[in-house]
Amino acid sequence: MPVHSARRRGLVLAICCVAILMVGVDVTALNVALPAMERDLGASVSGMQWAVAAYSLAMATLMLYAGSTGDRIGRKRVLIAGMAVFTVGSVLCALAPDLPALIGFRVLQGVGAAGLGPVAVAIVANAYPDRRERVRAVGVWMGSYGLGLALGPVVGGLLVGAAGWRSVFWLNVPLGLIGAIAAARGVAESRAARPRQPDRLGQLLVVTVLGPLAYAIIAAPRAGLTAPSVLASLAVTVASGLALVVHEQRCDEPLIEPAFFRDARFCGAIAATLSVFGTLGGFFFLAALYLQNPLRMSAAQAGLWMLVPAGVLAASSLCAAPLAKRYGTRPLLIGAGLALAVSTSLMAHFSADPARPLLAVEYALFGLGIGLSSPLVLTAGVSSLPADQSGLASGMLTTFGRSAFAMGVAVLGAILSTGLHGAPLTDATAFTSAVRPAWWILTAGGLATALLGVLVTTKKTDPSAEKAGPVNGAYSPSPLSSASSHHRVR
Repeated sequence: MPVHSARRRGLVLAICCVAILMVGVDVTALNVALPAMERDLGASVSGMQWAVAAYSLAMATLMLYAGSTGDRIGRKRVLIAGMAVFTVGSVLCALAPDLPALIGFRVLQGVGAAGLGPVAVAIVANAYPDRRERVRAVGVWMGSYGLGLALGPVVGGLLVGAAGWRSVFWLNVPLGLIGAIAAARGVAESRAARPRQPDRLGQLLVVTVLGPLAYAIIAAPRAGLTAPSVLASLAVTVASGLALVVHEQRCDEPLIEPAFFRDARFCGAIAATLSVFGTLGGFFFLAALYLQNPLRMSAAQAGLWMLVPAGVLAASSLCAAPLAKRYGTRPLLIGAGLALAVSTSLMAHFSADPARPLLAVEYALFGLGIGLSSPLVLTAGVSSLPADQSGLASGMLTTFGRSAFAMGVAVLGAILSTGLHGAPLTDATAFTSAVRPAWWILTAGGLATALLGVLVTTKKTDPSAEKAGPVNGAYSPSPLSSASSHHRVR
């Protein structure tokens, strides 16, 4: 049912903004709570990795499936269900008696979050039939996610300092309840005219690729690369990956469209997305531990420091499209990648107690690099494909990005855990030495982003293709419109 009044449209937009705001806050707030969780639950580095990565993995693996489910059974229904599951998961996380329970409940949270982004942005697109109004509305929705990322460290730090780490999860409860009730009363139901058929086997194979891979990466530092559990996990990952490739080639409406990978620009955008979001996930995990352990900051102080990269990230992501329009996407992507490389290479040279102004500059450079590169990479990837495939393409790019975020936590956390050699996280000298290889890996990721920026901005034979990118809104943190025409690409 179409939404007619401006007031009703504004209410729908506000509800969807609350949904994505919760997801953004939860991504960054928990990082500040990690040291408190470590002390309270007796968690190891690998345990904290799982507390962060389990949420992102569950969300990443289910996003495309949640979007197509909303297209079939109703987006309002999936949005309310996602809010309900996310809220219940938050309550259970706040009450978790031990680390294994917390990790399991974080997975439940991620399942709920997977149903918020894709359907929320499709609801916004459906509520604003006018193209210009729709672009502005989606921009506001995207800004809510960036606001959540920026507020997460500050809110999390203040809550942890005042009421403990469990309060970070209690924060989601009133937001989730208000959002679900408002959605039930104020959002009109909508479905796709031609929804994609569910690819259940493809969904299962995605889970069995990413889950065992994350386990192998996180477990390897303690168990060893040749441990039976690690080798078995890697074997499952490889077998599932091969099966996924074969199945998606044969499926009429696959979860991950193989035909998209015939386009070099789209492949470059996938690689750049993996680099950017893997860097982002690893950085937030390491920075939160670094500020509160070697530098001995309180949770509130660490939250304020994390606001530097998160705030610059949110602000620069809003400026990315107008800057690209004025100066071009290629120079901006190259500059963003170099900003990441400079920032993380300077971090690799940190002493045990670096000068605070230098730390602020490096964090700001990092936020600038991520904020500019992430929307432009997604836009470039989607603009390389036909317009009627933009929703599916942006969904695939976002899914790869979320997966890379979780893997960044897993890989860089494993490097830190290996380098500590049993030393406590509060040992500044040991921590600084152990984390140095991780910073160099992030430097390589920044350089790769700059190089891939050249690939994804190569000229196309159709000169109008470049113009189509930004108006598609494909640089949102989840698919712009799962209501797009998802025809099989031949």
